[in-house]
Amino acid sequence: MYQREITSTLSRRLQEPRRFVQVITGPRQVGKTTAIQQVLAKLHIPAHYAAADLPAPPATEWIAQQWELARMRCQAHAPAVLVLDEVQRISHWSLEVKRLWDEDARRKLPLHVVILGSSALLGHRGLEDSLAGRFEVIRCPQWSWTECRDAFGWSLDQYVYFGGYPGAAPLISDEPRWRQYVRDSLIETALSKDILLLNRVDKPALLRQLFVLACEYGAQVLSYQRMLGQLADAGHTETLASYQRLLESAFLLRGLPKWSGSAVRRRGSSPKWLPLSTGLITALSNQSFAEWRAEPHRWGRLVEVTVGAHLVNRGAEEGLEVFYWREGTEEVDFVVRRGGRVTAIEVKSGKPRMAQPGLAAFAKRYASAKTLTVGSPEFSLRQFLEMPIPQGTLLRD
Repeated sequence: MYQREITSTLSRRLQEPRRFVQVITGPRQVGKTTAIQQVLAKLHIPAHYAAADLPAPPATEWIAQQWELARMRCQAHAPAVLVLDEVQRISHWSLEVKRLWDEDARRKLPLHVVILGSSALLGHRGLEDSLAGRFEVIRCPQWSWTECRDAFGWSLDQYVYFGGYPGAAPLISDEPRWRQYVRDSLIETALSKDILLLNRVDKPALLRQLFVLACEYGAQVLSYQRMLGQLADAGHTETLASYQRLLESAFLLRGLPKWSGSAVRRRGSSPKWLPLSTGLITALSNQSFAEWRAEPHRWGRLVEVTVGAHLVNRGAEEGLEVFYWREGTEEVDFVVRRGGRVTAIEVKSGKPRMAQPGLAAFAKRYASAKTLTVGSPEFSLRQFLEMPIPQGTLLRD
């Protein structure tokens, strides 16, 4: 969702008589806390905010303590809101939330609960089992081009280089400082707090190496076997696959599977590595905006990552699945599917290969699929990024 859509959706849900646990999940520093603060200020609903992002994770009893403070704000059956931030750091949090939520339901206490989390693990650990039927998820991804344009006055090239992290936007005039901020406050914090603190990782150094290599090979297909030769103490391909899933859970990257028309073959394919913000690539490169812009081939990689990240980040709410396709020397950058509709997308961005042969081969093999070239005179990168996916070319008959 776009940020304005997130606040609108949350505002509407907090005013409904029927209550669900609202789970707002997404990367660090994309505006989740700001969104709930804006909604509460607009609605003038009594609220209690508490964050579990402490040096040592609080005990389970911490949730009940915060819950009771929020209950005290429900006066004469008037609603109130409890906001719990980073609650996934607490052991057995979902069972405690279920217990307290069901207790409020029996008492008919109109307490709305909002849970914020910077890790996608929030959506998988306990929610589907303990809180089945009691929660709704609001996804808050990295910001889109139109959001950064409207909020910060960025050019399209600036968005391609700096990516969609709004918290880093005030620093772009000082590029070394911006890169250090992204490395320390976004990347390292996500690795240490969203992954290593919540999971058993036997080789933390390998996890970090895998992330750096995935950014170095952004928008490229690289098999686990080839990665083993470039990583120190890499172990087995199963280890890399499990670490990939952890990096995906922290909203840092996505390993796109190969489109084959067969789910079995897709699961066994080598992934195409897609960082979910180009800023992750450029911050690790230690090269300036001018240096990237001066090299058409490398800039083309950033453009391709921008397109792919837009498809993944914006398509999640629309049920859009994203793949790549390759057969021999023929290749298509992205294949997107929603239901029975399939579209093959090629990105023309300075890469040294022609777009049409891959699209033509794909269309011949999958006759019902649509084809689209982003960056062509007929359909520019700007048009693609400004096009709302639900009403746009991708999903239209």
